[in-house]
Amino acid sequence: QVRLVESGGGLVQPGGSLRLSCAASGFTFSSYAATWYRQAPGKERELVATITSAGGTTNYADSVKGRFTISRDNTKNTVYLQMNSLKPEDTAVYYCKAIRPLRPDYWGQGTQVTVSS
Repeated sequence: QVRLVESGGGLVQPGGSLRLSCAASGFTFSSYAATWYRQAPGKERELVATITSAGGTTNYADSVKGRFTISRDNTKNTVYLQMNSLKPEDTAVYYCKAIRPLRPDYWGQGTQVTVSS
């Protein structure tokens, strides 16, 4: 059974940090690129960061560049999102997605991140 399970969300003050994890199972995770998306209330889901299957290339939305870092450990079938210098506008549900050409995409269930004082 294919599963992507996010964890690490929570409530943090502005300027704080969180590390999200997304654990994959049921498919060959190392053959898939991985992405993090987020969706704030009343807004469309937006792409936050992407990492290639071997982890050699990363890309970020302009809104998080320099503050967020995506990484992965294929020995643990896990992708991470380190989030620093968090702002209230980073508040959203964060989702991970695994993608591979000519294969279905796999989504996690999401984890809530709230940045508030």
